[in-house]
Amino acid sequence: MDVQLKRGLLDVCVLSAIKDGESYGYQIIKDLKPHVEISESTLYPILRRLESLNYLTVKSAEHNGRLRKYYHITPYGRARIEEFKGDWKEMLSVYEFVTKGGDN
Repeated sequence: MDVQLKRGLLDVCVLSAIKDGESYGYQIIKDLKPHVEISESTLYPILRRLESLNYLTVKSAEHNGRLRKYYHITPYGRARIEEFKGDWKEMLSVYEFVTKGGDN
């Protein structure tokens, strides 16, 4: 799979994992596991990039005596998910064209 396409898909998957409420790294990995395999070394750069794009915010809070980062989706992050849904419809159209061999 194209690296840029995969990166975009992972970004939206991470945003979707936190769209219903804040979460933290390990929980995001667990939530994504049934759908996509992602490691910590892949997830944390994605989270930093999404934060820099203002798609999510991060706060630190103590949990069992340690600081844990919690991620929360922003309205820009929600808009990115909606944009992806529109893009995906176009991708499906291209896929159908390619798999049918262009026959109409």
